[in-house]
Amino acid sequence: MSFGIFRVPPAFNEKVQSYAPGSAEARSLQVALASMRATTLEVPLLIGGQAVYSGQTRRMAPPHEHAYTLGHYHEGSAAHVEQAIEAALAAKPAWEALPWEQRAAVFLRMADLLAGPYRDKINAATMLGQSKNPYQAEIDAACELIDFFRFNVQYMTEIYSQQPESLPGTWNRLEYRPLEGFVFALTPFNFTSIAGNLPCAPALMGNTVVWKPANTQVYSAYWLMQLFKEAGLPDGVINMVPVPGPVAGDVVFGHPDFAGIHFTGSSSVFNQIWEQIGRRISTYKSYPRIVGETGGKDFVIAHPSANPAVVATALSRGAFEYQGQKCSAASRAYIPESIWPEVLALVQADLKDMKMGGVEDFTNFINAVIDEKSFDKLHAAIEEARNHPECEILAGGVCDKSVGYFVQPTLIQTTNPRYRTMCEELFGPVLTVFVYPDKEFEAVLDLCDQTSPYALTGAVLATDRVALDLATRKLRHAAGNFYLNDKPTGAVVGQQPFGGARASGTNDKAGSLLNLLRWVSARTIKENLLPPVGYRYPFQGGVSRNGTAPEA
Repeated sequence: MSFGIFRVPPAFNEKVQSYAPGSAEARSLQVALASMRATTLEVPLLIGGQAVYSGQTRRMAPPHEHAYTLGHYHEGSAAHVEQAIEAALAAKPAWEALPWEQRAAVFLRMADLLAGPYRDKINAATMLGQSKNPYQAEIDAACELIDFFRFNVQYMTEIYSQQPESLPGTWNRLEYRPLEGFVFALTPFNFTSIAGNLPCAPALMGNTVVWKPANTQVYSAYWLMQLFKEAGLPDGVINMVPVPGPVAGDVVFGHPDFAGIHFTGSSSVFNQIWEQIGRRISTYKSYPRIVGETGGKDFVIAHPSANPAVVATALSRGAFEYQGQKCSAASRAYIPESIWPEVLALVQADLKDMKMGGVEDFTNFINAVIDEKSFDKLHAAIEEARNHPECEILAGGVCDKSVGYFVQPTLIQTTNPRYRTMCEELFGPVLTVFVYPDKEFEAVLDLCDQTSPYALTGAVLATDRVALDLATRKLRHAAGNFYLNDKPTGAVVGQQPFGGARASGTNDKAGSLLNLLRWVSARTIKENLLPPVGYRYPFQGGVSRNGTAPEA
């Protein structure tokens, strides 16, 4: 029982460590990498706080060294999904009844554990399992997830503080209940922070969760579950079940207690999920919350007034960091012909300088794409462009999967602004550029807005203020995260809430109060402090049964 109105510690963004050569954090991370490589990990399903071994194992290997075995995870079945749902429902009464400050304390402890003893563990696991260089792992698996934990606690208190007015004689209250039932979290491979936040955001608000991580992220997902347990998260609040997606979907979406889904992944999968839920809508006790961040075909548009070096940096970083496997990565660009030769020379110099290889060598900027399926898709798109009369490969274009799934950062120029790689999401280190006449900037804004079904991120670069204002207005619905004179990646929790609309999702803005509101169901409570004892109103005259004047 609580006896106080508590203030949580103010949220702040975790400082990103540099991992510069010879730094203490670089040496410490190298030790963690060596330790993890020396250990073959067996990952069970984690249901109701118990390790469950299905006996059906799948191998885990680094994408950059696919002959090496990191370990094996136990793949679950429909029965395991049912078991996880039962565990979540069993844990819910105690978890939702726990005072909010006790839930907050668990997640604040997660943040501090991750900032301290778990930092190297989660970064090393993300590097090995998802092929990220140390800086990309640091800004994702450590810092962004720490920020999610801290800021979500602060946003929770802000939500709870939003209360209605009360007139004399009444006390009105708004109670933010967790959803009735369980939440399903379906998470992607590319960001460990997203994999952690999607189950944790609903859990913070008092929900219990069935979590299916991506098969290619199970290695770091296991370490997240260890973090949750050490922080004091009760058994059954989050249950991790690595299972095939259709198996999980058949069980979850057919269950009457399904209360909502927190999803990041492809638009096509999200569409299928929405259709399944719609077909079964009469099954559920309540209308489920459907929250999803999906695909993107993120753009960079340069105005003739833009600084070529700024444009080139936005392209090199925005398109090729983490091999272009960010939801926000630039994959199409519109560059004016007057600055294109200088921009091209600078980008080509950048790509020539970028080293590619395994994650243990901290001088490598580019690592591997996530798996063979992704590699084959990217290789096919590059070869198609190489042989297409409307395209020219200006840099990169070499693909090699003999050791790891390595795709060179590839720059394509097209004369057709609606060529396939200007429209379709590839999710890899492939950037396609359309060069336009300087005087057609406004027409290019319309072209950009109409080319893709997505609306996740985009960037406009210019020194002309009128051009920036025009682009901001004309591209109002083209991106949920819109950048001026910056690359279209790198959203920070508490600073740039993330999400897009159109085919890019429901725009519920992870890293903001808006997202947490989706995981509660408000109840209005009105208490009459001096209730009437008679039915008559003043217009009728007379007195109440207790002898007082009638209620107004």
